[in-house]
Amino acid sequence: MSPADSLMHSYGRCCASPTFFDDFYRSFLASSAEVRAKFVNTDMTGQKQLLRQGILNLVMYSRGLPDTKLRALGASHARSGLDIRPELYELWLTALLQTIREHDRECTAQTLQTWREALGKGIAVIQSHY
Repeated sequence: MSPADSLMHSYGRCCASPTFFDDFYRSFLASSAEVRAKFVNTDMTGQKQLLRQGILNLVMYSRGLPDTKLRALGASHARSGLDIRPELYELWLTALLQTIREHDRECTAQTLQTWREALGKGIAVIQSHY
């Protein structure tokens, strides 16, 4: 199985877990007071749907799709928008990898490395708009 296919299978297993997105936000919000402050007035039900789609966009970009949606995400998260500092993406990625490890029953060190490499490329596109 290709790395891109294994990533899609891993994400499918995570999405099948009913608490995956809740557990991600629990971990991510615990990572920093600055992160918590960004979500004070956020509708978390809607936010979880945005996260589901955002991760999929990152995965699809790693599979060769154009970066159009990531550029739009970068613009909305830029200094002039939500003002998400580039350093916060490492906290986001760390929380996501931890949550993947907890929810993907087939997760290995290689799976996590594949995730880190694939998402890193897309995160760089988003960060470039800051």
